[in-house]
Amino acid sequence: MNTEAEKRSLLLEMITLATVDGHLHKRELEFLRLVAFELNISDEEFQDLFHQETKPLPISSEMQRINQFYRLALLMHCDGVLHEREFQAIQQIALQMGLNLSAVKRVLEMMKKAPNTVINPIVLLEIFQEQHN
Repeated sequence: MNTEAEKRSLLLEMITLATVDGHLHKRELEFLRLVAFELNISDEEFQDLFHQETKPLPISSEMQRINQFYRLALLMHCDGVLHEREFQAIQQIALQMGLNLSAVKRVLEMMKKAPNTVINPIVLLEIFQEQHN
């Protein structure tokens, strides 16, 4: 993410997913704060994002789209509760990003089965690259 607008867009998309179930869990908020910190977004600006309603900017690089999808998936799992609304929302977001739905479902299924929901980055990329063949 290069521009401030892209950074805000990324966080706005994550906030939207985190609140789709009607509740923002403490672990979700901590995860979002960590991402904001890594993106050099001030705490004041981070708090302000919860009151904005803008559409996310398109991500041009497939690698960045996969990375954003994976962040969203980690966020979805961090509260320990998988809501159907979150599952539907992340699939819709992935489709809007232009990601292959079959690969998305495989990744989400692998994350459910993984003890800590983390997937090896190489495996993650292989899943999406398989769809290109």
